[in-house]
Amino acid sequence: MATGAFRHPGGHLLHTALALKPRNPKGGCRLGELRKQGKYSILTPAMSPDSTQLVRLNSPGPDGGSRKPLFGLDAAALAAIMAECGEPVWRGRQLAEALYRQWITDIDAVTTLPQSLRRRLLERGWEPARPQIVQIFRSVDGTERYLVECPNRNPQDRVKGPAETVESVWMPEGDGGETGDELDPDSSNGPGWPRSGALDSGKRKLTPAVLHENSPVGPSKTRRGEAWNRATICVSSQVGCAVNCQFCLTARLGLQRNLTAGEIAGQVVAVLERHRVQVGSDRVNLVFMGMGEPFLNYANFMAAVRLLVRQVGLSPRRMTVSTSGIVPGIEQFAQEPPEIRPRLAISLNAPNNQVRGEIMPINRKWPIESLIDAVRQVPLRPRERITFEYVLLGGVTDRPGHAAQLARLVRRSGLPAKVNLIAWNPGPAIPYATPAPEAIEAFRSALAAEGIPVYLRLPRGRDIYAACGQLKRTLEG
Repeated sequence: MATGAFRHPGGHLLHTALALKPRNPKGGCRLGELRKQGKYSILTPAMSPDSTQLVRLNSPGPDGGSRKPLFGLDAAALAAIMAECGEPVWRGRQLAEALYRQWITDIDAVTTLPQSLRRRLLERGWEPARPQIVQIFRSVDGTERYLVECPNRNPQDRVKGPAETVESVWMPEGDGGETGDELDPDSSNGPGWPRSGALDSGKRKLTPAVLHENSPVGPSKTRRGEAWNRATICVSSQVGCAVNCQFCLTARLGLQRNLTAGEIAGQVVAVLERHRVQVGSDRVNLVFMGMGEPFLNYANFMAAVRLLVRQVGLSPRRMTVSTSGIVPGIEQFAQEPPEIRPRLAISLNAPNNQVRGEIMPINRKWPIESLIDAVRQVPLRPRERITFEYVLLGGVTDRPGHAAQLARLVRRSGLPAKVNLIAWNPGPAIPYATPAPEAIEAFRSALAAEGIPVYLRLPRGRDIYAACGQLKRTLEG
């Protein structure tokens, strides 16, 4: 693909090889090489000379502060609105069908409702107001990172500029994080993925393994000209994050605000719509591992889950929520009914309190022992496992002694658990290093030798700041 731009069939301009800056002089993704070769792309809305950089797609019109979003309300709330309008409550089910199953974003397109009712809803300030993708960054490996505009905010929460967007990520074929879960096989990281030892350290050019039309396995989906058998959507729960993990780029934003239930669920629906996912038949996993700490926005996070399960029709068994270790949130999570509750992942990242307290300040409030005690309270479904996420920081958490300590910690927890290893993804001005592939494989092998189920989460979208720990609304690509 040559440097420049051409018009996408959807009316966008596809820009390639825009001026990205290498983020890490010691390694990273060698973005300079990628820039020269033009192997990544940024898909942005077509712009006029006087447009802002983030142009709204399908703009719902001016916001005078009186807009009230329908998207984000459950069936009971929608039924109550219908009753207030003097309509039968079953009209609420029609509206829910339009919002959450048909993904309609214009109230006039809800033709199951009488035109007079649609007019009354608009007069009272009600409109779908679903989050919209306003900018797309596409990686060489097929991953897409989205800046999503959230129109659902309360007027008193309004913040100017970049705070109006949050990030979500689409990973065709996933990143191996679901391997070993009750609905996914243990035998490999999935078709087309590198096996143990093939994980790149970030010091060489990325060589993604993505299924193509001539793959011996064969793609099941070829929408938008792309082939995929399964996919993972990474979802944000806050704008920024307050937890301040030292190795995470999102922490540099700080916490700007919580997302509403509609803003969280709306990210998912926007991505499902973009990739024409068929809910109920396509194999798509959700991971609440984007910006923010879900359990510090617990009520909105779980309200979004209920919307996605009851209204959109997604399975909670294909959802995973990751927490840094918010003990009260875990205890509340343990009370959720299994037909709604996602799987639980603990962002552990160190085998002892000393190291964990240095890289994750939250550990000083809730150390590993209290964290494990809280996790034991979660009643698991048959074959369900707790996931311990472990970021390998070169020279900090990747030593052989750390692997031995981690194996003892997992065994002593008494939990049915697995460990997902994540090689640290570089970020500008963050003073850590990605371990060499040999060190990653040695750590994995040491855990496996101790009988611990262990899997490698592969870096997806490093060249566009879409990998784990890199979400910071970066505009450079």
